[in-house]
Amino acid sequence: MKKQVRNIFKNKDHLLDEPEVQELLEYCEHLQDENIELKFEIDKSKETVLLEMISDILQSCNAIQKEQEEHKRFGFEPANFEAAIEHLKSYIHRRCKDHQIYLE
Repeated sequence: MKKQVRNIFKNKDHLLDEPEVQELLEYCEHLQDENIELKFEIDKSKETVLLEMISDILQSCNAIQKEQEEHKRFGFEPANFEAAIEHLKSYIHRRCKDHQIYLE
C-alpha cells in the first residue's frame, strides 16, 4: 500500500517535497501500521480462543475417560458417550459462533 500512495504522485515528484504531502504520506503509513496491528490482534484473539477450546476439549475427554475407567472398575453402567459427543459438538459450535470462527 505504501507504494500505491506514492504512485499517486509518480508524475509529479516535486509534490513529494511539499510539507502537506509529507504529512499525508506519514499519516497513511501510520494508518497502514495500525491496520496491520489490528489484523494481528484479531488473528491472535481467534488463535487464543481456539487454543482455549482445544484445551477444554482435552480436559473433557480426559474426564470422560477417567469416568469410563471408574465405571469399569466398579462394574457400573458405562459412560454415556453419545451425550458427551453431543455436548462437545454443541460447545464447539457455540464458541465458534460467539467468536466468529468459521470451521465449515
